[in-house]
Formats: sequence, C-alpha cells, structure tokens
Amino acid sequence: MKVLLYPIFRLLWRVRIEGRHNVPTRGAAVVAANHQSFCDSLFIPLAVRRRVTYLAKAEYFDTWKTRWFFRAVGQIPIRRGGGDASERSLATAREVLRRGRVVGLYPEGTRSEDRSVHRGRTGVARLALECGVPVIPVGVDGTDLVQPIGLRRLRPFKRVTIRFGPPMLLGRPAAGDEGDRRALDATALRDFTNSLMHEIARLADREYVDELASRAGTVTD
Repeated sequence: MKVLLYPIFRLLWRVRIEGRHNVPTRGAAVVAANHQSFCDSLFIPLAVRRRVTYLAKAEYFDTWKTRWFFRAVGQIPIRRGGGDASERSLATAREVLRRGRVVGLYPEGTRSEDRSVHRGRTGVARLALECGVPVIPVGVDGTDLVQPIGLRRLRPFKRVTIRFGPPMLLGRPAAGDEGDRRALDATALRDFTNSLMHEIARLADREYVDELASRAGTVTD
C-alpha cells in the first residue's frame, strides 16, 4: 500500500517530513500526534518507514465503502466508549506493542475543530508505562486544509508538514504501599500526558488549550 500511495501523495501534495530519524527502526513504540483531519491516518503512516497500526473506530468497518481500505492497511476496529470499550482498545494496543510493532494514537481522542492542540487523555501514557515503550510525539500541520471535517474528498496541492520529535519515556515511580503507588502513577500519567501535548503543540506550531476537545467522531485514544 505504501509503494502505491507514497509517490501519489508526494505528487499531489507538498509533503515535508522532519525528524523521521526519531522513529526507532526496530522495537515497539507509540506514535502520538495531534488530530485535525481524517487523512492524518494516511499521511502519518506514509511518513514512517515502518508499518503503523491504528485503532480505527469500528463504524469504518461497517460499510464496504471503507471496510476494504482499513483492512488492507491493517487497522484494528474498536468500538468507542468508556469503561470496557476503552479498556479493550488499550488491551489491543498492548498486544500490538508486545509484538514489537508501532501503534499510532491521537491523545486528544478526537479531531480538533479550532486548529489548536487540546488536553490529552492518559491512554498513551498508560501504554508507555505498562509496556515500557517510548512515545514519539508528532506535530501535523496542513491536513485540515487537505480534508476539512465533513469533506469526503482530499483537496490536492496543499502543503502538509509532519514533524517527529525525540522519543519520550515514562518510568514507573517508586512508592511504598499500593495506595501510594496508584496515586503516584496517576500523577505521573497526567504529568507525562501534559508534557507530551505541549511537545506535540510545539511540533505542530499550534496553540495548546488545556481543555478536552469536543468529539468529532473519529479514532479513539
């Protein structure tokens, strides 16, 4: 799929890729990016030499118009929602990481409609902590002009910039009893997520807003 699409994307869009060397050539990792357009999940994997597996909302697999594409690129269907649904998505991501692969996630949990980078959910940090893998922050700029929310087609000849930052690692804090450990873990997850979102905003050259983005109905975190 990359062999077929990469030349087409470079021909139709002015794609600039920076910092690709920050993505490890082997071993598990999480690629975490800001989310502004459906086509983010096309441009980011094409910018990475390795295969990137996304957890795509299951509705994309309910119709033949999109089912074939998501299956062809190896994406995993996930039913969105809290509680058990969120835990299942994280369990699926853990399994992919244990196989030494790269998982792509959007910490904001949905597409941003105001060109800002919003407060992140802690699912990415939980994966980094539990699986002991690095998180690669990614700033994406321009895809909202290629395919604004609500537009089905891609507009050609727009500039898209994808910047990969240095890997970020989250170590498990030491603590005494189980209660202290849980409190420290929760604090570490939030602090790491906040640092990650600020770095993503810097890479994307976007303003950071310390509020959750309103749901636009896209890929889960």
